[in-house]
Formats: sequence, C-alpha cells, structure tokens
Amino acid sequence: MTVWTTIRGVLSKRGLELAILLFAISTLLFFLLRLSGDPAAVLAGEEADPDLVALIRQRYGLDDPLIVQYVRYVLSILTLDFGESLRGGQEALLLVLQRLASTLLLAFLALIVTALISVPLGAWLGVRPDAKTRKWVNGIVFIFQGIPGYIVGLLLIQLFVVELRWLTSIGNQGVTSWILPSLTLASFLAPKMVRVVAANVSEAMREDYIRTARANGASTADVLWRHALPNALLGATALIGTQFAFLMSGSLITEWIFAWPGFGLLLVQSVEQLDFPVVQAAVFVIAGLVFVVNAGTDVVFRLIDPRLRRQQA
Repeated sequence: MTVWTTIRGVLSKRGLELAILLFAISTLLFFLLRLSGDPAAVLAGEEADPDLVALIRQRYGLDDPLIVQYVRYVLSILTLDFGESLRGGQEALLLVLQRLASTLLLAFLALIVTALISVPLGAWLGVRPDAKTRKWVNGIVFIFQGIPGYIVGLLLIQLFVVELRWLTSIGNQGVTSWILPSLTLASFLAPKMVRVVAANVSEAMREDYIRTARANGASTADVLWRHALPNALLGATALIGTQFAFLMSGSLITEWIFAWPGFGLLLVQSVEQLDFPVVQAAVFVIAGLVFVVNAGTDVVFRLIDPRLRRQQA
C-alpha cells in the first residue's frame, strides 16, 4: 500500500467528519458571539453618540435580523471569506494566517522540549521499575501534571527574568525569548508523555521478542533503544495527536503571558474587543488545524503499523 493510498483512505473517511465539525463549531460560535455584546458599542467607545453606534452597526450589517446575519455568515465561510477585522480593517482570515507561523513555531519548540525530556526519562522509568528513585521521579511527574501551565510560566518569569535576568519574556525576540514559553507549554504535555512512554516501555520489556533478543546476547541498552522504545513511541505519537488541541488552547494563555505574537494572543485580544470576524476566522483555523494533525497522526500510524494497513486494505 502506497503512502498516497493511505492518505487518500484517511481523508475520504474523515472528510465528512471535518465538514460536520466545522459547521457545528461555526454555528455555535456565531450565536455565542452575538450573546457576548455589541461590537458597535465597543468600537464607538464609552458615552458615544447613539447615532454613531447605529451608523457602525449599519456599516457592518449588525442591524440586520439575526437569521439574515447567520445566512450571510454561512454563505461567506463557504468561500473562506470571514470579512474584515472590525478594528484594523484587514481581512480577518489573512490576519489570522499571518500570526499562525509564530504559534506553530512555539508548538514545534514545545514538542521538541517535550521529546527531549519525556523520551529518555520515560524509557528509564519503564526499563527500571524497581529503581529506588522511581517513586521520587513519579512523584515529581504527578506534581507537574497537576500544575496549570500559566503558573509554571509565571514562576519561570519570576526566576529567570526578574531574579536572575538571564532571559527575556516579551514577544519573539530570538532564541532567548523562545525558551520560557516553550518550557511552559512543555510542562503541560511532558508529564503525560513520560507516563505513556514509561508504561509502554515497561509493557514492551515483558514481550517475547525482548526475551528472544536478550537470549541472543543483546545488551539492555540495545534491547531498549532498538526494540522496546520504537514500539513504545507509538503510544507517544498518538498522545501528540490527541493532545494537539489542548496544546493550541494552552498556547492562548502562554502567548498572553509572554506577549508572543501568535494567533492565540490575537484571539484573546479579539474576544476582548468583540472583533467577530477575527474570532470566527481564528476558531475556524484552529478546528481545521486540529483535524489535520489528527488525520496526519492516523496516517503515520497506518504507515508504521502493518496491522492497520491490512485493515484498511
């Protein structure tokens, strides 16, 4: 089975799911935003002339009946036209896509940090279940799993920016400004990844093929890195796919704390300003991005697991 056949099979299976997901999210978001307030009043400012508010509402079609606004909205998103930002006048979708690269950079850095921490630590925990320090390490992992990411971010800023003055914490100003936000996001995903890798390695070390490798004279390190760990990473790959949505939601708070110029920060600001077109475009992009990552994870699994390829065939 070729790579293209696998990709086509996954996309054909999930295409309808994507359409339903985007329609449901877009519809729910449309009505929730209309309940949150009047953007015309926000744009006009406090104590604005009612005539000015009415003019703004007419300019953006906010004075039309709600059902008319909804139909216009649905027809527009079919062509990926979310309108213009109420604040800056830029095309909403283009504004979101311009910020997307920074958010993906932060997510990519967080995944690298997560892998560097969780793979060796999880492998060590899985291969040495009776080590005396295992309980202490597991305790630390559980503690970090229960700490909210924004708490970790604030503590890192206090330590490395305020006290030690080693790093910067504002915006995307180069490598030194990448460290703290990527560590903050990794603190959310790494504990779960450590537990998954450790559990999978521990299970793999009890399999027959591991005993066969040991009987043939393979060392513990060889058995771990060549046999047990590659199979254990299948579960880690699945976790990355399923946790990507939470990684994106975590980036909203992280970008706000570190003033990171991604579309998470843009989304938070747009919600505060009731900038409907930008909020709708950002959520649409997030939903599509999460779907693509989950579909990509499915493709990877089918490519590396012969059993899934046989099922698809």
